[in-house]
Amino acid sequence: MRSVTVGISDCQFSRDPEEVLVTYALGSCIAVAIYDPVARVGGLLHFMLPDSSIDSDGGRQRPFMFADTGVPMLFRRSYELGADKRRLIVRLAGGAQMMDERGVFDIGRRNQMAARKILWQAGVMIESEAVGGNLSRTVRLEMAEGAVWLRGAGGAEERMGKNARSSRGNGYGVPSVDRG
Repeated sequence: MRSVTVGISDCQFSRDPEEVLVTYALGSCIAVAIYDPVARVGGLLHFMLPDSSIDSDGGRQRPFMFADTGVPMLFRRSYELGADKRRLIVRLAGGAQMMDERGVFDIGRRNQMAARKILWQAGVMIESEAVGGNLSRTVRLEMAEGAVWLRGAGGAEERMGKNARSSRGNGYGVPSVDRG
């Protein structure tokens, strides 16, 4: 398998069953993994901030940096590759409280809420999520079957999804909370 790295403020797409999309060091950032099991099209977004209105030029120049510009673009590009909105399996990870113990900026929670709101407004359901806590995470999307794997800092890698353990509570080897 070939590994394709998704950097911070980046997004990658694939139809190649030999590829794995992977993003590292999700702290307060959010990874949105989508996969259409019929078209075998997937994408992985790693966004940093909830709202591009803080930097409108940045939203145009680096749309994957923000939830409000990156999430819609993730979906549009997947449709261009043959994905169908009704078949997409959507998973979220990240949104931890990092280096902000008092919650002054609360970027992780704000990122979670922005992603959920955008998806809800678009009529898209989230199949599973591993969000919150205070540990970084790594996410891998295997294009062969759409499996999404999650590893918390120092933890074992575990599969996300309906047949995996729930991410609410202590699933996936990392503390994870749902504040929504």
